[in-house]
Amino acid sequence: MPPRTDIDFMHLALAQARAAADSGEVPVGAVIVKSGEVIASGANRPIAQHDPTAHAEILALRRAGEALSDYRLLDTTLYVTLEPCIMCASAIIHARVQRVVFGAWDPKAGAAGSVMNVFTTPQLNHRVDVFGGVLIEECANLLSEFFRARRA
Repeated sequence: MPPRTDIDFMHLALAQARAAADSGEVPVGAVIVKSGEVIASGANRPIAQHDPTAHAEILALRRAGEALSDYRLLDTTLYVTLEPCIMCASAIIHARVQRVVFGAWDPKAGAAGSVMNVFTTPQLNHRVDVFGGVLIEECANLLSEFFRARRA
């Protein structure tokens, strides 16, 4: 089987986002990959868990740490359907994730270039390779449809 691509993994993150939407949560999903294999996933759950930190990325980071028995997630890639916020970007850096691939930009809270770029803060001792815009239309449309339905 050929190696999976960023698009393939983003489709898996989209499935997590759809699961979040089905539960009434903002549709954001994440998967973490190491050596071409998914080791963890997460879907937004702040409402269900009564926890403001229960973002898809945070839940995936926690599960990946458990899967690897290590809080340092070296040589991993995190795929997420929405540009990480400040909290998530900071956690990603502290976890030593190697690479982040995201779908839609977040002009209100994005911390990978939209509002600010936490990942390029020179004082931090870990650099994360960040790439945005993968399946941007699918990711953005899922969010737009969710909020359109909530306003109706």
